[in-house]
Amino acid sequence: MTLIERQPQAIAKQAELQAFYARFIAYLDAKPRTVQTYNSALRQFFTYLATEGIQQPQRDHILAYRDNLLTRTKPTTVQAYMVAIRLFFRWTAQEGLYPDIADKIKGAKLNSKRHKRDALTAEQVRAILQAINQDSPQGRRDYAIVALMVTGGLRDIEVVQASIEDLRQGPGGTVLYIQGKGWDSKDEEYISVPLPVETAIRAYLAARGQLDGKAPLFASASNNSQGQRLTTRSISAIVKGHMKAAGYDSERLTAHSLRHTAGTLNLLNGGTLQETQQLLRHSNINTTMIYLHNLERAANRSEQRIAAAIF
Repeated sequence: MTLIERQPQAIAKQAELQAFYARFIAYLDAKPRTVQTYNSALRQFFTYLATEGIQQPQRDHILAYRDNLLTRTKPTTVQAYMVAIRLFFRWTAQEGLYPDIADKIKGAKLNSKRHKRDALTAEQVRAILQAINQDSPQGRRDYAIVALMVTGGLRDIEVVQASIEDLRQGPGGTVLYIQGKGWDSKDEEYISVPLPVETAIRAYLAARGQLDGKAPLFASASNNSQGQRLTTRSISAIVKGHMKAAGYDSERLTAHSLRHTAGTLNLLNGGTLQETQQLLRHSNINTTMIYLHNLERAANRSEQRIAAAIF
């Protein structure tokens, strides 16, 4: 018998809730910090239900809880807690334990001023890559840089710091070890390198004729700094130049847009919030949730429905 079929009091049993927590967290396979956040969110939610005497929560109860949270905590916390609740009830529905009463319930409005960069569509990325002339080592380099940044969600500094020896064989294929934000070494974080991207990188290295593992993965081709590491300014100029060449000239499109594009395309193509957090190496899942918030807003067809009703 599922929870849906049991008495309403069943959902309020602490032992059963703890079992649900364990099963839900195991299902997520999330990082310890995320597990801690979700545990806290769900514990507080069920404490609220018990305090209010709610034995069988409905959608209105979740909305009331969100409004209650907004009066006593910051928006980022509310957003994180609501994501946890949405994922929990999505899971209970999938498992046949309880209906998904939290579907599409919004969290709190987040300040996204730090994320004013446009993301590209898959078609736009394809057009940028196809417009890069690969007849020269420099062209092959630029193609490999764009391809690597957009599939791995790399920051420009991570591209600059990458050396040839950082390209290694991992348990699931070729990986690139990177010195991520806040790390002192390259032994902690890596990204998977898809075969088309690896092929592009190795074609560039073959054309360059550089075999020293300590050498930069992507080197300067200018007369003044031939063979030396590129700078972040150089990476930005390379990416921006190829965006413009493909017809995408906007102040909101920068090298960092490739990172936003990686996160957005992963979510659009079935990636979970936790997978996207791991891909982008966000220490706080609230940062990753901004991508999800933007996608949810883009999918909102309210304006079109209103226009259809009027015109």
